[in-house]
Amino acid sequence: MKNIATNRKARRDYQIMETYEAGIELKGMEVKSLRCKGCSIDNAFARLEGSEVFLYSMHIPEFVK
Repeated sequence: MKNIATNRKARRDYQIMETYEAGIELKGMEVKSLRCKGCSIDNAFARLEGSEVFLYSMHIPEFVK
């Protein structure tokens, strides 16, 4: 597996003390868009809700053929 996106801004602006690796469930055309490296996680954040982690504010553009 390879990284789809990295938040370089966060690594520049903050000292990262600990990291976690997680999978993400995708449905539909966003899979093809991500394969074309068309996403942005600059303003994204994760929130723990119950026993699941949700990612908010990740931008995945519409897939263009």
